[in-house]
This record gives sequence, C-alpha cells and structure tokens, in this order.
Amino acid sequence: MSEAARKVDDSSAPHTGPSWRILVVEDETMFARAVATCLQRAGHHVSLAGTLAEARKVLGAAAVPPDLVILDMRLPDGEGFDLLTGFGEAGEAMPTVIVVTAYGDIGQAVKAMKLGAADYLKKPVDLDELLVTLDKVMRSARLRSHLDYSRTRESRSADTGALIGTSAPLREARKQIQTIAAVTGENPPTALILGETGTGKDVTARLLHRLSPRSDRPFVHVDCASLPKDIMEAELFGHVRGAFTSAHLSRAGLIEAAEDGTVFLDEIGELPSELQAKLLNVLERRVLRRVGSTREVPVTARFIAATNRDLSQMVARGEFRDDLFYRLNVLTITLPPLRSCREDIPQLARHFLEGTSRSYGRPIPELHDDAVAALKAYPWPGNVRELKNVIERSALLSGEDGITADSLDLSAVTAPGLSARRSTPPPESGVNTLAGAERSLIETALQETGGNTSEAARRLGITRMALRYRMEKYGIRPADYTRGF
Repeated sequence: MSEAARKVDDSSAPHTGPSWRILVVEDETMFARAVATCLQRAGHHVSLAGTLAEARKVLGAAAVPPDLVILDMRLPDGEGFDLLTGFGEAGEAMPTVIVVTAYGDIGQAVKAMKLGAADYLKKPVDLDELLVTLDKVMRSARLRSHLDYSRTRESRSADTGALIGTSAPLREARKQIQTIAAVTGENPPTALILGETGTGKDVTARLLHRLSPRSDRPFVHVDCASLPKDIMEAELFGHVRGAFTSAHLSRAGLIEAAEDGTVFLDEIGELPSELQAKLLNVLERRVLRRVGSTREVPVTARFIAATNRDLSQMVARGEFRDDLFYRLNVLTITLPPLRSCREDIPQLARHFLEGTSRSYGRPIPELHDDAVAALKAYPWPGNVRELKNVIERSALLSGEDGITADSLDLSAVTAPGLSARRSTPPPESGVNTLAGAERSLIETALQETGGNTSEAARRLGITRMALRYRMEKYGIRPADYTRGF
C-alpha cells in the first residue's frame, strides 16, 4: 500500500445500524481491503493507511477525528505503540482503538491495552469476529461518553428549588441530607427519601450524590414507575446474548452502568414483587446476575431509593417485601409538603421567576403582594413542582402589569364529568394545574373504556402499573367507571 491514505468507496453497500468513521492501519493490502469492504458493507466510513506516516497524515488532515482505529502492531516504519503513545502526547481525546497482532504476540496486545486500546484481535482475523468486537467496543465507548455527559450535567445542575427556604421543616430536611451525604465507606447504607409527589425527592437524591465522595462518579436515575414491566429486569440487571428473543447482544444494566457511583431508585414502591427479591439480593450480597447468566458481577454503587407511598402499609397488605423494606429503611430523609412551609413560598416563587426569565430571555415580572398572598393561601397538592409550573406559566403570560392574584388563576375548577361521582372535589381537581389535567385525562380514559384499566393505560400511552399508581394517588376507583354501574 504505497500511496497515502486511501478511502474505500462502496456506494452499493447496505447500511445497517450506527455508522462510524474508521481508520484501518494495515500494511497487508489484501487483508486491509477485505476489512475495509466488510466494514463498508456494515455501513461504516473507512479510510486506509499502510504505514505510521500515512496514518498520522490522515489523522492530521481529518476535520473530524475517526471514531475507531483498527491498528496493526507491526508496520513497515515502526510499531503500533508509536501511534498509541502519540495520541496522549498530542493532548487530544484518544479514539477507540482495536489492535491487531500476530499469533504468539499476545504480550504486545496486553501492552497496547495498558496504553489505552479497547480490545485486540489475533491474525488471521475472522471478519465476523471483527464486527462483533467493533460493536462491543463502540457500545462501551458510547456508554462511557453518556456517563461522562451525565457527570457534567449533574455537576452543573443548580435547580435546588425544592430545598430553598428557611422554615423549620426544611432546615431539618437539609440537616438530614448533609448528615447522610457525609456517610462514607466501601458500601454505605441505602438512603430512603420519603415525601409527597412534587416535594423534591429527585432533587434531594441528586444533592446527596453531589455532596458525597462519589460526586465525580455516575448518577443513574431509575424510574420504577415508568419502566415497562416486561423489560424492567433486563434494564435494571442487564442480560446476556440469547437470554430472550430480542437479546442479540449482551448488555449491562442500569445498576452496572452506575459503576461505583449512585443508583437512584425512584418510586421504589412500584417495583414488581418478583424483582424485589432480586434487588434485595443485590443490596445484601453486593453482586448481581444478568438475565440468562450464571456469573455474578460485583456491585459497588451506592443506592438511594424514594417513594411517595407508605411502604409500611404496603408491607402490611403484602404488596412489598418486609425484608426489602427494612433493608431500605436504614437512613431516612422525610421531605415536608409545601403547605407545612408556607413562609418559604415567596422565596421559592421569586427563585422560579428568575429562572424562567433567564431561560427565555425575558425581564423578571413584578410579583404583587396580592399574588404572594394567594400563593400562600393555596393548598399546593402538587407541592413545589406545582408551584414551579404555576410560576413559569404566569411569568410567560404576564404583561407589563406583572403577576397578580387574578393572573395566577389558582381558583379550583371541577374537572369535567366528576360532579356526578363526587360530592366534594379533592384539592387537586383544578384543571389549570398539572395534577388536575392529569386526573382529567385519566378519568376521561376510564369513562371511555368503561373502567377497563388495561385499555385506558394503552390509550394514555403508559403502563398499567403507572396508571394504577396515579389512580391511587388521586383516589380514583375503576369501579366508578364500569358501564352500567
């Protein structure tokens, strides 16, 4: 391969899956062309280089660096190590590298991986094995990239609205957070966050992570209420290839993805009973098994759980394992509802006003005294989340006169179709609130389906478990909507 880096063009090749920019550094021309053709047919963009000099020329001229380098360790003008060490010296991000080595040179491959190579292949290379290895290392690289982004996003997140205020209940909650965050050790005990919907359980979990010694590690949020039941086990614990029909490749689960960071199990009360025992085993033995595997994988992550449900009552009803409850209920943070911290409402409202104005490039509207009084008098069934939504809407719709009690529009309006079923609407029935709109949608779906929760969940685009949770939250009974009732 005497000419400088050549691009392989095979426009007739079928494109399947993600497309990567790949540089093949190989001096055996026939083998290099075979590899390039194989990769091109898989939908990738391929460049060839036969020497270290050609490879450096390609890398130097590329407007966008390659995603992957397939690197032969023995080249006419040096060894692949020279290119590997060059990436570090340039001070740039190193692309993913798969090294190719001759039989009997495994020591070279090990050395290359210590320098940062992701994997290695032995000659003669099986092209099917090459594609499998490529998929594996690129999936791993993408996962690392996502986790790096997650770390950055979490570190920059500054929405601590649920923790703003000086009321006694909030001061006590902050004290609990600081105490628990300071707990160290290889396997710190699980923290359990309790509180009504909208009190800031998610914000608290992220704050616990940021204040802990693991703040530079991944934070993985698992919403147990939204994960589809049929794939929840594989999503949490991972799976091996062939474990079920669509398991074409082995895949790490969310717990493994957290590495030695934090796993936040949001709405833990929605975890199916069959998975509660498996989670308990992870918490107690600090190991997990992927679906379809017999091999145990060590677990080093810290666990934080949260729920707005009364787990002790669920245990009494047989809906939640008592041993898992006791395992979770070691360090507990109880978040107060907003109605218990009314003196914090003006400060919170102004915080959300400033945030909304910054986000949309608008001037901060004046919050009039009658609006403050109305905010403090409202019951806030949706807590801080509902307050934030109301303030954002008012800030975006406000005119030159600012925000008044009338423009807040906090009056409770009975949701359509409820008057015949309830003599007194519950406090969250205002259709101008997020909670009221959600309840109205659920009740409309139940009316149209005659109380069939499975069909109602399908129409709403959520799982039946998620629908049941919301029905319990709003006190909605399916029997009230059964046709002919």
